[in-house]
Amino acid sequence: MDMRLHEYQAKDVFADAGIPTPESQLASDVDGVVSAADEIGYPVAVKAQVHVGGRGKAGGIELVDDADEAREAADSILGMDLKGYHVEQVLVEEAVDFTNELYVGITMDRGEGKPVAMVSTKGGVNIEEVAEEDPDAIAREHVDPSFGMHPYQARKAVYDAGVDEAVARDVSSILKTLYDLWENKDGSDVEINPLMITADDEVIAADAVMNVDEDALFRQPELAEMEEEAASGDELEQKADEYNFDYVRLSGNTGIIGNGAGLVMTTLDLVDHYGGEPANFLDVGGGAKAERIANALDMVFSDDNVDSVVFNIFGGITRGDEVARGINEALEQFDEIPKPVVVRLAGTNWEEGMEILNEDLVTVEQTLEDAVQRAVEYAEEVNEQ
Repeated sequence: MDMRLHEYQAKDVFADAGIPTPESQLASDVDGVVSAADEIGYPVAVKAQVHVGGRGKAGGIELVDDADEAREAADSILGMDLKGYHVEQVLVEEAVDFTNELYVGITMDRGEGKPVAMVSTKGGVNIEEVAEEDPDAIAREHVDPSFGMHPYQARKAVYDAGVDEAVARDVSSILKTLYDLWENKDGSDVEINPLMITADDEVIAADAVMNVDEDALFRQPELAEMEEEAASGDELEQKADEYNFDYVRLSGNTGIIGNGAGLVMTTLDLVDHYGGEPANFLDVGGGAKAERIANALDMVFSDDNVDSVVFNIFGGITRGDEVARGINEALEQFDEIPKPVVVRLAGTNWEEGMEILNEDLVTVEQTLEDAVQRAVEYAEEVNEQ
């Protein structure tokens, strides 16, 4: 599991490492927003601090030119529900007058078994969309972790991306710094999108993403201190911590529950394969008893983005009859089932589990493929209504 830093936290880490960032202040109430904006100087951006992409399109970022607009933006953003996240804090930030936007980032390429540095001149948009629609627009440079990133590799990635020569040296330096942070801070993903270029050829990190391996926090005491604040605003992730689930929220509407990371990932891939969009990764772990299963359903039902749920359990330590009882107990609490649930059981005691399941409450499918297709169909039907 990863700990995801908020933008303001990631920018603090980046700034400490020497990456230029805009002047900014964190605020949690309207008066604080206006005060910060007055001190920084207009125009400023008021930015919701939640772990979602596309905040601007969803109304979570507003550019303001005076105190009245700042107050209005604060009223609008603070307390809003942004893609299922409750906005408790905003970053009030100096607006950057830019002429170009880049993307730079470091992640692990699991296919190659190496970290990879990425640079693109198509910054300011979802990098996943760029990768899908125009993969050649992203320059990639794999790094041998035994030696780290050499300066020439950073320069090569920047050159291959077609970055303007006037800022290439500064962008290369920032990319090298990002890799050093990724390596030294036990990062899983670090990125700047957009990295803004001004008319004076200044390079400024207008956004910041940093995800850290949660299992490595024992050797990252400064980042460990940020953990509680990093989780704020996401009630589902806080609930996942209480239930001790491995949980990641995604952007789709088909909820997924399984036992074992590989099984859940397979289910995610199948949802995508059959034209759906996964809403989450939720691994209940081995030996899941009835109460744990009920807790998993409670979590997925609590996500407003979820329109259907697929339950994929393969019994080893986990027994199919226990899972079935948990599903029945959870659903019997409702006068009306909040989301359609599709169940596929296999492995230990799966036949007993199938007999126990109350088919007035759930849809039962014999194969994983059939279960996923049915869940995707249910989600599509909800969207069409």
